[in-house]
Amino acid sequence: MEKEIRDRMHDGILSAARARYGIAADAIRLLDGFESFMYEFDKEGAAYILRLGHSRRRSPDLIRGEVDWINYLAAGGAGVARAVLSANGRLVEEIPDDGDGAFLATAFVKAPGGPLWQMGGWTDDLLVRYGRLLGRIHALSKSYAPGNPAWRRGTWRDRNNLGLEAILPPGETRVLARYTALMDHLLALPETAAGYGMIHQDAHGGNFFVDAQGEITLFDFDDCVYGHYVYDLAMVLFYAVTNRDDAAEFGPHFWRHFMTGYTQETDIDAAWLAEVPHFMKLREIDLYAITMRDFADPPADSWVGRFLHNRQARIEAGVPYLEMDFVNWQRAGAAAAAPAPTLVEVGGAARQGLEPLFAPLEAYLTPTFVLRQGELGRAFAGGGTAVCWSGHRVY
Repeated sequence: MEKEIRDRMHDGILSAARARYGIAADAIRLLDGFESFMYEFDKEGAAYILRLGHSRRRSPDLIRGEVDWINYLAAGGAGVARAVLSANGRLVEEIPDDGDGAFLATAFVKAPGGPLWQMGGWTDDLLVRYGRLLGRIHALSKSYAPGNPAWRRGTWRDRNNLGLEAILPPGETRVLARYTALMDHLLALPETAAGYGMIHQDAHGGNFFVDAQGEITLFDFDDCVYGHYVYDLAMVLFYAVTNRDDAAEFGPHFWRHFMTGYTQETDIDAAWLAEVPHFMKLREIDLYAITMRDFADPPADSWVGRFLHNRQARIEAGVPYLEMDFVNWQRAGAAAAAPAPTLVEVGGAARQGLEPLFAPLEAYLTPTFVLRQGELGRAFAGGGTAVCWSGHRVY
């Protein structure tokens, strides 16, 4: 949060916001907030979130555009934390500060449940539900128009006009060159109705709650813009695998289940899925620049420290953020399923009679495992009929 915004905040601002929403003084609690002041409050037996942003960062009309889209999604059945009206019937309340700006108050229904890490983590079922949620949002976005043209949000082009020359440390010309070439490619992509519309742009696992039934409710739409739907998908995958030691295995597994859910709600052309690594690279460079600016010497074992480890070299070398097949997602992370072998147990004299028959074939058979005495053991790795016997080798 900008220091000037923090300095303009005082008890009178919060009191005015409470009055606009009918919140009792003893029913509101301060939460952690990054770009805005965030509070939780109770009213008439229900829990809500109050957000106090500032006009220096977002205009009142941009906030109206955000909550208009949120409530459009909620009305369409998407699992999002909808905005609620103030006592005056407004979705956005403007509270003048002591300078030339205003704090902008908005309130939302608190998402039920709890954070991902408290609710069992990434189960396969949750991944499918996660994909369905993003798919539902994108399907609804294809027919969305702001309630007022003045409320129209910006585009991803505005969001990514970061001025990296000013953010990156001096001398990082190769990172800047990679970024420039990447943006040249992304800016040339078509902006058609099938692949471009309102997106969340930050729909990672920290921005939703999961309830006891596994239902997901997404929140924090502050960064929503017009952009390519695949950008949302790339951001989801980016944060799911970042700093995971098993990213190479988890990424394809995540993607297969997520896309299973996503495609139940909407379609996406394979050509757009081929752009996932490019949008992941965009987020990688974006996050690299921001963390280098904001964290002078992060601990090596911190989230930022782990992300920054060898990051500059990887970006300069053009190493993909995640190497996998993004297009053929049905096969991503799926182990090759061999047909189950038919096991025929043989013992005694019959076993002795079969040994000469199978001995010449041993060099061509691939064992999968060896079992203990009295159990069935090896089988053909590729399936078919296997002859086996207790307490001995099984082929």
